Amino acid sequence: MAVDRKKLIMEAAAKSFSMFGYKATTMDQVAKIANVGKGTIYTFFKNKEQLFDEIITGLIMEMKAEADASFDPDSSFMDNVHRTLIRMLEYRKEHQLTIKLFEEQKEMGTLEVKEVLTRLENAILSYMKGHVQEAISKGEIQPCDPELTSFIIFKMYISLIFDWEKNHPPLQAEEIALTVERSLLKGLSTR
Repeated sequence: MAVDRKKLIMEAAAKSFSMFGYKATTMDQVAKIANVGKGTIYTFFKNKEQLFDEIITGLIMEMKAEADASFDPDSSFMDNVHRTLIRMLEYRKEHQLTIKLFEEQKEMGTLEVKEVLTRLENAILSYMKGHVQEAISKGEIQPCDPELTSFIIFKMYISLIFDWEKNHPPLQAEEIALTVERSLLKGLSTR
């Protein structure tokens, strides 16, 4: 059986980016981890940026697959939003590469990492926007700007999962769902 060198290189690069971050990863490290010559890498990728881009594209596809797997067409819009966002954010929190990228962005502000994190967020928002549009067309939620609504929901989840935990005990998934539903879908007004 032939060795898939491109796959081997991508796995090695993902491991290196996860361990050392984007900035500190070198093609020499990737070659060493993959057990290939550095020249072999350049037969598949013209530079570190292209290799990184392909890994991130795969990561986005994995996140979308996770989101699709958590989506239930028979559930309500809010149940699906909750289940899907919790799964994507847990994935992001568990996946070593995304953890390292968030650390690098926070500590060093690497431009390439910032662009990748923006790309990840935009992929999530685009996915959500499609489901918001579908909920509007089904009459599950009021007509609204799907892009803005997706952004608000996403940022609320980020805040409740990541920011809240900085000074408070972590919220359970049910508490997050109830808070978002009460605040966004039902509103806080008693009238």
